[in-house]
Amino acid sequence: MTDTAELPGTTTIDERVVRRIAARAATEVAGVQSPVQVSAQVVGTGATLRVQLPIRYPLPIARVTEQCRAHLIARTEELTGMIVPRIDIEVSAMVPEPPERRVR
Repeated sequence: MTDTAELPGTTTIDERVVRRIAARAATEVAGVQSPVQVSAQVVGTGATLRVQLPIRYPLPIARVTEQCRAHLIARTEELTGMIVPRIDIEVSAMVPEPPERRVR
């Protein structure tokens, strides 16, 4: 038998922690460059994110931002237990591929 009694107390996660988790999660998406800037607003069990995202050029912006949004929701919810109802993404830069190095 398992005891289903509720435990007393609550767990509070600081906005700074949510920002760091989201910034790290964004860099896990292919095509996203560092540094990613994130601001978070935590209210109760939810977090709203604003993300400034540098994207590698010439990748499609819409595809990278949608993949990033989905990944941020999943990872933030997985690691914090918070619901992420909204993520605003601003593409802050288009970063070109580094030139190929040629050997002479």
